[in-house]
Amino acid sequence: MSYHVLVVEDEPVTRARLSGYFRKEGYQVSEAEDGEQMMTIFQQENIDLVMLDINLPGEDGISLTRQLRSQSHVGIILVTGRTDMVDRVVGLEMGADDYVVKPFELRELLVRVKNLLWRISLAQQPVEDVQEEKEDYILQFDEWQLDTRRRELSRDGQQVTLTGGEYELLLAFTMNAGTVLSRERLLNSISHRRETRGDRTIDTLVRRLRHKLEEHPGQPTLLKTVHGEGYLFTEEVF
Repeated sequence: MSYHVLVVEDEPVTRARLSGYFRKEGYQVSEAEDGEQMMTIFQQENIDLVMLDINLPGEDGISLTRQLRSQSHVGIILVTGRTDMVDRVVGLEMGADDYVVKPFELRELLVRVKNLLWRISLAQQPVEDVQEEKEDYILQFDEWQLDTRRRELSRDGQQVTLTGGEYELLLAFTMNAGTVLSRERLLNSISHRRETRGDRTIDTLVRRLRHKLEEHPGQPTLLKTVHGEGYLFTEEVF
C-alpha cells in the first residue's frame, strides 16, 4: 500500500526536499504552498497524512489544523522552525498528532510518519468476523467503554473521537489504573517519543482528555495531578 502524504510548506527548497525524500521512500506525495492550495488538494485527493508548516503566508498552520481536524481524522504532523513551546502546545490542542522542529533529520521525520500511519491503520482495521469474548478487548471504567480493537471510546452508545496520542495516553492510564505515572513514562507510551526539557506534550494531552472525560475538567476526579510526580487514573478498570 502506498500512503498519500501532503506536504504544506511555503519555502520551495524545503518543500522540494521533503517531497523528494518521501517519494524516494515509496510514498505518493502532493505539495501545497499555502492553506488554500492545501484545502483544494485535500478535497480532491485521498490524503492519509499532512505535514503542515506552522508559519505559512495567510492562514497559519494552527488554524489550518483546526479546520482539518473538524472534518477529518487525517494524520497531522506540524513542522515548525519556531522555538516557542506555545505554538506546539496550541497545535496539539487544535488536534495535531505530532510535531517536529526545524532543523530536523529527515530520518526522524520518516519514523514519526511511519508511527502515525501505523496507528491510523490499526484504528481503521475492520472488525474480524470471528466473535471474541467482550472482555478480551473492551475496557470499562465509570460510564465509559474503551474498545481497544477499534480504538473507540464511547459512553451510553455515543462515540467520542480520540486522536492517536489521546488514545495511546488513555490506554496507558487504563492499563495502570491506581498507579501514579510520571510524564516521562507517559511520554514514552506515545509513538516512542522521548521527553525534552520543557516538553508539555503530556500536559496538553491530559487536558484534552479531561475535557472529553470529566464532567468538570477544571476539577478532575478521573485524571488527577499528583504534584511533583505525574498523573493518576483513579477509576477501577474491568
